[in-house]
This record gives sequence, C-alpha cells and structure tokens, in this order.
Amino acid sequence: MANMVSSECGLRPLPCLPIRPKLTHLTQTHQRLNLGRPSTSLALLRRHHLTVTRVTAPLRYVTVEEGEHEERKKTQLKDLGFNEGETESEEERFDPGAPPPFGLAEIRAAIPKHCWAKDPWRSMSYVFRDVAIVVGLAAGAAYLNNWLAWPLYWVAQGTMFWALFVLGHDCGHGSFSSNTNLNSVVGHLLHSSILVPYHGWRISHRTHHQNHGHVEKDESWHPLPQRIYNNLDFLTKKMRFTVPFPMFAFPFYLWSRSPGKKGSHYHPDSDLFVPNEKKDVITSTVCWSAMAALLAGLTYVMGPLQMIKLYFVPYWIFVMWLDLVTYLHHHGHEEKLPWYRGKEWSYLRGGLTTLDRDYGLINNIHHDIGTHVIHHLFPQIPHYNLIEATKAAKPVLDKYYREPQKSGPLPFHLFGDLVRSLRNDHYVKDTGDILYYQTDAQLLGGSKKKSS
Repeated sequence: MANMVSSECGLRPLPCLPIRPKLTHLTQTHQRLNLGRPSTSLALLRRHHLTVTRVTAPLRYVTVEEGEHEERKKTQLKDLGFNEGETESEEERFDPGAPPPFGLAEIRAAIPKHCWAKDPWRSMSYVFRDVAIVVGLAAGAAYLNNWLAWPLYWVAQGTMFWALFVLGHDCGHGSFSSNTNLNSVVGHLLHSSILVPYHGWRISHRTHHQNHGHVEKDESWHPLPQRIYNNLDFLTKKMRFTVPFPMFAFPFYLWSRSPGKKGSHYHPDSDLFVPNEKKDVITSTVCWSAMAALLAGLTYVMGPLQMIKLYFVPYWIFVMWLDLVTYLHHHGHEEKLPWYRGKEWSYLRGGLTTLDRDYGLINNIHHDIGTHVIHHLFPQIPHYNLIEATKAAKPVLDKYYREPQKSGPLPFHLFGDLVRSLRNDHYVKDTGDILYYQTDAQLLGGSKKKSS
C-alpha cells in the first residue's frame, strides 16, 4: 500500500525511485522521500507527493547525528524546489519528548556574560519599591475604609504580596546577590511577612529545580502516578482538579506536601531536609512563628474584621497568584508535554518542559517570573536579566522553546489554559519512562474517555 497513489481512475503503482543507501532516517510519520532521483522525475514526485499513502511505525527518538542528517535533508528539499507546504510541517515532525540536539553548555554560551552579573543595589531597589507600595496601599485602604475601595485594595495588595514572594524566591536561589548573609536576611524578612518559611521553602524549591520534569522526584505540581491517584477518595480528586480549589493549595502544601510524600516545611526532621539543614529550618520556623504572633497581636488590637480586610484577604489573593503561576509554568500547553522517569530523565530535558507565560502589565510587577524556561535552566540569573537571556537563547532552543501567548493588559487568557489543564491532566501511568498526562473520565462524569 505504501507505493500506491490515488488517481481519478483508482489506484496505480508509484514509479520505483532509487534510494540512496544512507538516507534511512525515519520521521514521526515515517514517509520516505528519494532525494537522489534525477531531476527528470521531480515533476512526477511533486505531482503525487501530497497523495502518497502514509505508513506509520512506532516512534523512535532522534539522535544528534540523525538531527544533523534531517537538516541536510531539508536543505536538499529546498534546493530541489519543494515549498515548505509540500512536505510535512515542523509541528508534525517535532517530538517534544526526544532528546534535544543541543546541550546545556550551548544554551549557556548563547547568553551574554553580563546577564549573569548580580547587582545587590539594584536588587534592593526592587525591595524598597515593593515594600513602599505595600505600605502605601495599606495606609490608603485604612484611611478610606470604603467598601467600594476594599476589593481593589485586595487585588492590588495580594499582587504585591506575590511580588514580595518572588524577590524572596530570588534570595533563595542566590540570584538576588552573591552575599549569602544578605540573601538570608532579606529572604527571611520578605517571606516571613507573608507567612512563608524561608529556608524550608527554599530547600524544597531547590529540590524542584534539581528534579524538574521527573515524575517521582519533582517537588511541586508534579503528576501523580496512577497507583497513588487511584487511592485518593473522589472528593479529594474533585477538589484537586476543580477551579478554584487548587488555587488555595500552597499553605496546605507547606504543612504536609503533596499526596504520596511525607513531611512538613516547618519541621526540621522532615524528609525534605538533610541533617545539616535542621538549624536553617528551625530559624525559618521561628521567624514564621514570630510573624504569626505579630498578626495575632494586631488582630487583638485592631479587631478581626479590620485585619481580615487589611491582611488576610490579600494573603489569599497572593496564594492564588502563587498557585496559578507555578502550575501554569508546568502545565496547560495546547499540546501535552512529557514527564520523565528513569534513564530518560535529564536536567536539560526536564527543564525544557517548562513554559514561559505572558502576564501583560503584571510582568514588571512580579519581576518577569514568566520568563520561566531560562530561569529553570539557570536559576542564578537575576530576574532583571531574564528577558535578555531568553531572547539570546531562543535560537538554540528552537522548537523546544514554546512562545507564550501574548496577553492583554491583564492575563485573563490564562484562566482558559488553567481550566482546560485541570479537566484533562490527572495522572500518569505507573510504567514507562516518557509519560504524558492521562484523563480520568469518571472524574469528568463519564463525558470523556481516558487519554491514551
């Protein structure tokens, strides 16, 4: 069947074309083209190319040598006069789970050296800016004390709490400055003020970066293996995958981590930490407790309602920002992206499954955390250099970089991606080393079949 073509009269054999011995590379659709045919056969080949019956075969992954061969083949096709539309599109051939034809060193080399430079004064200027805005918003809202102004304050202040978190997150990565003491002091002040244990979260987030894209070893928003997913009760599944409940997960994750994992970000003996990290964890838990005591005292002095309006509602807005952003940087692409285990996982392949997102006006407010791919591969780069670093690295990343959808002033388009992903991305199979999310049809009320 592979050498039959359609015609108005039925099916007739395609003329036999000599094949060059070395041209054996299989694309995802496994359609072979003879590039060594004399030019007299070109018209016949072009006339029937679009109607050649396609033969599928099991997908195999492209090696570096094969990738170079594929580039030579595309050049030959262009020289022969084939238009891009007459051959299979790049999107059809591209396999996001295949090992990339470049290494981490090549990406690093493409990024200008000054992008790695850390300027503590510049970093501190962002801290002063954000803290001033937070104080100003709180003072203004308390002065007005108007129910028309409170909702605007909650959204604005919750967004600024999220901005403070991102700066503390940079302290944890060491991209804030090269001074570890400065990073620790600023990180504790920023994170404790929004009830985040600095060292506890810093260590677990480091684990996330070191194991990104690994089914079992990743730390945040990683997929559940089917055996763990099946042991969850229906209510837990429903809340875990139904908006808005997952957007309130962060405080609970800090206390007890994700299903299938034990420990707490507050307890020094947690599985998250090694023995020499216990003192750091205790320090952060003490700072967190001091902030909790301060909030309790302010609640007693100012009254519960005023503290709910001034602090606790913005706190939950911040939590929603954190969960939304961290989830969408690893989920919700229009095409399913791979997760790995075993020998198929590598630091580079795991990092390449992360996603950049555009947040419109919020990009600057939350310190360009949407430039997430380069941040994941090189978390030492300061946030104010991430845009330039990403632009420089994109030619190397090629199809492994997925251009984010442009946002309007506010990123309302991301809610559609969130809902779609939560409806479809439920678990991964217990076996296999390259995995894609599966859908639980029962959770959707039987309206969809499970993904294969």
